Amino acid sequence: MFTQVRSAALNGVDSFPVSVEATLSSGLPAFSIVGLPAGAVREGRERVTAALASAGFPIPHRRLTINLAPADVPKTGSAFDLPIAIAALVVAGHLQAEEVDGHGFVGELGLDGELRPVRGALSIAHGCHGLEGLVVPDVNAREAAVAGAVEVIGASCLPEVIRHLTGEGPIAPARVDGLALLGGGAADAPDLADVRGQAHAKRALLVAAAGGHNVLLSGPPGAGKTMLARRLSGILPPLGLREAVEATKVHSVAGRLPSGEALLTRRPFRSPHHTISDAGLVGGGRVPRPGEVSLAHQGVLFLDELPEFRRHVLEALRQPLEDGTVTISRASQAVTYPCRFTLVASMNPCPCGFHGDGSGRCSCGEPTMRRYRNRVSGPLLDRVDLHVHMPAVPVGELEVRETGTSSREVRARVASARGRQQQRESRNGTAPYNSRLGPEGMRRWCMPGPEGRRLLRTAVRALGLSARGYHRILRVARTIADLSESERVGAPHVAEAIQYRSPLDQSAVGGRVDAEN
Repeated sequence: MFTQVRSAALNGVDSFPVSVEATLSSGLPAFSIVGLPAGAVREGRERVTAALASAGFPIPHRRLTINLAPADVPKTGSAFDLPIAIAALVVAGHLQAEEVDGHGFVGELGLDGELRPVRGALSIAHGCHGLEGLVVPDVNAREAAVAGAVEVIGASCLPEVIRHLTGEGPIAPARVDGLALLGGGAADAPDLADVRGQAHAKRALLVAAAGGHNVLLSGPPGAGKTMLARRLSGILPPLGLREAVEATKVHSVAGRLPSGEALLTRRPFRSPHHTISDAGLVGGGRVPRPGEVSLAHQGVLFLDELPEFRRHVLEALRQPLEDGTVTISRASQAVTYPCRFTLVASMNPCPCGFHGDGSGRCSCGEPTMRRYRNRVSGPLLDRVDLHVHMPAVPVGELEVRETGTSSREVRARVASARGRQQQRESRNGTAPYNSRLGPEGMRRWCMPGPEGRRLLRTAVRALGLSARGYHRILRVARTIADLSESERVGAPHVAEAIQYRSPLDQSAVGGRVDAEN
């Protein structure tokens, strides 16, 4: 007897259909799985055999062959346990083919028949258009229901699935309103009002949030770099449903979605330690998994003590920062993960951290400081839009009792500026945020008047800016204009954007800008 059961497998954050074919034939008793199954799939034979026996439906003593089609694509993970068990039940005569038709199945089986959660339920549900229902472990039911693409049935064990299919114990479909889950993600984030002083750095953080720009914070220990960076996610607008679904897919595929959670409701904030490997940062492994850059998708990636990261790890960031995606290629497959994030990095001015603070405590010579700064390459720094120097906070500002501007107030300004960008995007099909504007969008929206162009030419000559640096100044200037509710980019907007390009020469840059003004 032959049967087919519908299932799905993951490829990056997307899924593709898999047909689980089963045949029961005469011959010596055997249970074989073909179709490029990985180790966890092959081991499923023992789990399925024990689960069926526990449910009271042992496999007949005949030759059972399972084929996972398409047979030329590798299959990984334990999610095929349930469809294999259902296919075995059909060919053994315990279930009718018409009872299974129109349904998809994913889930890992315990030896006692318990259904255990799997990775990527949301992605699988998105790829199940055309099915009447998708049967998943009950822990994954709310997550899969967010897709809204198929009726989702959540079950706790194999006997419960069987009773649902035969009509003896129907299971109500899971219902989730994704929009109702969103909106409160930023309320519990650290408040920007807690940061004393550092008005210039706070302004830079506002610009970074409004336009999606990358930022580097440089200053002595205790200046508040880490404290400020951790407040960026709190001033970003709440996740929209599309953004939340994209971020949830990545976390689900990586196995990082909290158990029972249907959707990420706040923007991710990832802060990996400087000992991380390149595979841990950008993704990889024998079976490719998303790295920190993808887990930070639609959120913030914070790299504290940037020069302490290994150089080849930092160099791996260059392509994801530019493209917003990362592709991991293996001999048998290539997977692509999204990684649209805002990078916030921090570093000290020298190894001891006290260079230029006026205390005389710095003992680093020029060669030592040069080696320290050279740990971060010029091409990587060129991809950072805002370079911000943070001096030590005077004790007088630490003693001030009045709180500064709250994250709620700053978030409102950021939302207003992003709203202007999205209006332009809806009218003209440009990128949604200024940091992603392409050549056409820059020509249309970022070019300043004659005075602004004069300032920009002076900055290019004085700072030796590359073409990338030139364009990034224009994008930042566009964001500053949006914050001031200006339709056109003016000379003051360009002047402020120029001052964010070189933290090591702030006084020199400021002098040139003032002279031009």
